[in-house]
This record gives sequence, C-alpha cells and structure tokens, in this order.
Amino acid sequence: GRYRPRRLLLVERAEFALFEIDRELGAAGRGLPVVPVLADVADEDRMRGVLAAYRPQVILHAAAHKHVPMVEKNPVEGLRNNVLGTHVLGRLAGEAGVEAFVLISTDKAVNPSSVMGASKRLAELVVQSLDVSHARTRYVAVRFGKRDGFHGVGDPALP
Repeated sequence: GRYRPRRLLLVERAEFALFEIDRELGAAGRGLPVVPVLADVADEDRMRGVLAAYRPQVILHAAAHKHVPMVEKNPVEGLRNNVLGTHVLGRLAGEAGVEAFVLISTDKAVNPSSVMGASKRLAELVVQSLDVSHARTRYVAVRFGKRDGFHGVGDPALP
C-alpha cells in the first residue's frame, strides 16, 4: 500500500489483550515496529504523556466496551470508557496537533436500543464537536456493521 508507517503504537488497558495482539502482530513479521503501551484512554495524564512521547500522526480510536450485555450490566463503566475516553483522547489529539483522529464506531449507534449503542452514538457526537473546535486535526467517525461494511458518519444516507 501507499502508507508506510514508521511504527504502530498499540494502546490497551487490558494487559492480556495487549499481550495477545502484540504477539500476533509480531508473528506476522512485517518488519513494522510495534510498541505495546499499557494505558487507559480515559486517563488524561497518561495519554498526554503517551502523545508527547510518540507524537502520532493518526489515531484510530477503537477503544470501547463492545459487548451489549456486559455494558447493560455496567452502564457507568460503559459510558466512562466509550464516551469520556473518546473525549479525553480526542481533545488531547487536537492539542497535540495529531493530523487525523478516526473513531471506529458501530451500526448499533443508529437508533440505539442499548447502553452500548447509545454510548457509541454519544462518542460520535463528541467527535463531531471536536471537529469544529480543533482546526488542525481532522476528526472522522466510521461505522462498521455486520451487514454492510462501513460508512462515514455524517454521510447523507446516515442519521
């Protein structure tokens, strides 16, 4: 492809998940340096330090609690992680001059019928509000769904 990243920074708060993806990517052997960072995107001080240390050009923000029944049973944590985490990292990305911040959302954000879907819809609205307030950073949200691939949020065909 035309993109040739210098390194891939993985930020994850679940140690075992970070270990597994780091090991899997290392086994793929593509020669791209992978840097595993154990951190919570809602921890403002930690994320400020990570952004200062690594100065990423693009952030693909997929950090979210995704399992509907688990978030239904733990709604405050779902909102803290999915909405507050998006706000913290997105705002810091703008302050750090990151070129692009991409929220990976879900089709469950359309007319949400669960706390998880509602939290992802709120995260999309956070990203849209940041796009207005941080001129240097381009903020984008994309929705992935099981049925039909992905769409950019704000597309005329989407609510």
